[in-house]
Amino acid sequence: MSLYFPTKDDCAHHAIFPGVNIMTCSTEKLMLSYVDLQPHAVVAEHSHPHEQVGILLAGKALFTIGGEEKLLTRGDMWRIPGNVKHRVVALDEPVKALDIFTPIREDYR
Repeated sequence: MSLYFPTKDDCAHHAIFPGVNIMTCSTEKLMLSYVDLQPHAVVAEHSHPHEQVGILLAGKALFTIGGEEKLLTRGDMWRIPGNVKHRVVALDEPVKALDIFTPIREDYR
């Protein structure tokens, strides 16, 4: 395993909700999460102490963050402060997204 160029096999893989799979890579203080959502998959409302920012790479999804709802498409970004409730619903096509967390999420390592 390379210290600087991890492969997909070097990364952690988790199914976090039905139809929602992530692949993560981290440093000491930062975590990158590549997210695949199947059509109509739901990331149930939840919160965590970690700060999170992300960008939608493909597809369309309905995001609810802190009670505010918005339809996001490719290239749209979000920011979620720690402990703010959020939820995501993929629409009729697969969704791909990139999330960044700080500090790292030990449950996704």
